[in-house]
Parts: sequence; C-alpha cells; structure tokens
Amino acid sequence: MNLVVLQNWLDNASFALLFCTMLVYWVGAAFPSLWVTAALGTAGMVIANLCIAALLGARWIEAGYFPLSNLYESLFFLTWGITAVHLIAENSSRSRLVGVVTAPVAMGIAAFATLTLPATMQVSEPLVPALKSNWLMMHVSVMMLSYSALMVGSLLAITFLIVTRGQNIQLQGSSLGTGGYRSNGYKLLKAGELVTQPSTPSPENNGFSRLETSNNGHGTAVLDLVTVAETQNIASSETLSPQRLSLAETLDNISYRIIGLGFPLLTIGIIAGGVWANEAWGSYWSWDPKETWALITWLVFAAYLHSRITRGWQGRKPAILAAGGFVVVWICYLGVNILGKGLHSYGWFF
Repeated sequence: MNLVVLQNWLDNASFALLFCTMLVYWVGAAFPSLWVTAALGTAGMVIANLCIAALLGARWIEAGYFPLSNLYESLFFLTWGITAVHLIAENSSRSRLVGVVTAPVAMGIAAFATLTLPATMQVSEPLVPALKSNWLMMHVSVMMLSYSALMVGSLLAITFLIVTRGQNIQLQGSSLGTGGYRSNGYKLLKAGELVTQPSTPSPENNGFSRLETSNNGHGTAVLDLVTVAETQNIASSETLSPQRLSLAETLDNISYRIIGLGFPLLTIGIIAGGVWANEAWGSYWSWDPKETWALITWLVFAAYLHSRITRGWQGRKPAILAAGGFVVVWICYLGVNILGKGLHSYGWFF
C-alpha cells in the first residue's frame, strides 16, 4: 500500500469514526443510563485522533514538509487538535456533554475536507517559496492548535448557555471549583443538598450566610451562599434542577480553562507570524485580512479573560462573549479565505 492510498483510507476512516462517535455521544445523552456509551465515545475519539495523526504523518513523509500548506491539510490538523483538546476537556469534566458538542464539529470538518474539497486540493504539491521556512511549523501549527482550543472552549460556553436556558445565573467561585450559587431571586444549591438550618451572616464571613446542609444522609456539610436581602422573595422551588446547576458549574469552569489554554497559544502564534512575515515580506504587520481577523480574535478572547480575571464575571455574560468568539475564530480561519484574497492565500479554493 503506497502512501497516497493509505492517506485516502485514513481520511475516510477518520470521517467514519467521528460520525459513529457523534452518534454514540448523542445516544448517551438521550439515554444516560447507558453507561457504556461514555467509554465507547472516548475510545472513538482516541482512535480518530490516532488515525488523523497517522494521516498527517504519512502526508509529511510523502511531501517532505510539515503538512500545513493547504486547506485540506489544515482542516485535518484542526480536526486532530479538536479531538485532542476534547480528550483533555472530557477527562477534566467527566461529562459526556463535551462529546455531544465537539464530535459533530470535528466530524463536520473532516467531512468537508474529505467529501467537499476538490481532488486537486487534496493532493500534496511542492511548497511555494514563501512557505519554504522553518516558521511554517512554528507559526501555523501553533495557530491551528489555538483555534482548536478556542473552538472547544467556545462550544462548552454555548453548551453552558443551553443548559442554563440563558438565565443570568452567577456561579460563585466556579473557576476554583466551589459550589455556591446565586441567581435572580433564587438560592441554588449543589445536587443532593437540602437546607435544614439557616443562620444569620456574621462580620467574619464578609456578608456570607452559612447554611447547614444534609448531604444525602451522610453527615452535615456547610455551604457558603451569598446573602440575599430580606426584602427579596425566595422561590420555594428552583428554576433549574440541582443536576443542571452542577453541570453548568462544570461547563463554565472547563470552558474558562480551555480558553485560557488557547489564548496564549494564539498570542505566540501571532508573534511568530509577525517574525516570519518580516523575514519573508520585510514587514512585521501589513493589515492583511488574515492578520486583521487574527487581531480581532485576540481582542475578543482577551476581553473574555479580562472579564473573568479582572472584572470577576462568571456565567452568562462571558459565555455570550465566548459564543461570539466561536464565530470570530471561524471567520479568521476560513471566512477570510472565502471572502477575499490576501498574502495568506494558500488556503484559497475558489
């Protein structure tokens, strides 16, 4: 079997695996009692990741350069990055919902590369002079990994908005894994906890009230909640179930951490691109459409992290900002190549 035939087999196998994995995750979400779907979904993602890695490796051996020179190669590298970041996020969150949103995106990208792109774009060709540089691996690979992480983090933020039904719920200390919640007119507790004895706030806890809670009959736990004004009416029933609230906390936390991983990669990639541009074209920055949208992407996620770290935003507001970032990343990566040409024209396919 020559390398070209192997590549054709691997790209089709990757698409088929991701499609089946997507179905497994969806079935697992619809029928949570089927515990085996979680293991099957993770196994499917691992095998798909390895298949794509083998595809890129075979491409590298055949062409003699790092496989990021055209749209077909970059799409599969992006898919590989998404599956890798998915495995990190899933292992951290222990939630099958991660695969429910990441698997269809990875499958769609693989399908676009395999079934939509013309055959001429799927064939490796000699590098143009501008790409014959060691910066190809340094700049483009880091940018693609940053796109992967930012996409997964944004998808989890969108999932958070769906789980919370778009309600303005503030998760107290969710980035640090704590469990208190506050909502408009509701005291929200973690799953399995029942308030048995409220107490008044004291000066020592800076306006927080402490509630003695019964934790499924296994002793007493103490949960700190933000004090609600006496004039505020507290509903007797929660708008969201405790399970949804616990899931929302996890999604918010993992989304924040994954975006926190992708942002420095994006920063390094932009800096490396500037150095490469100066070497190739004599200018660090030329306001090429790709460069402009890379800067916009950086600003959007810088605003997200600033709102989380400096302003202390959590919940709906930063999630909406991250959801907008998902669109911006796609415009930067693919939209620029569709809507217009520039110095970064190697991915153009019209």
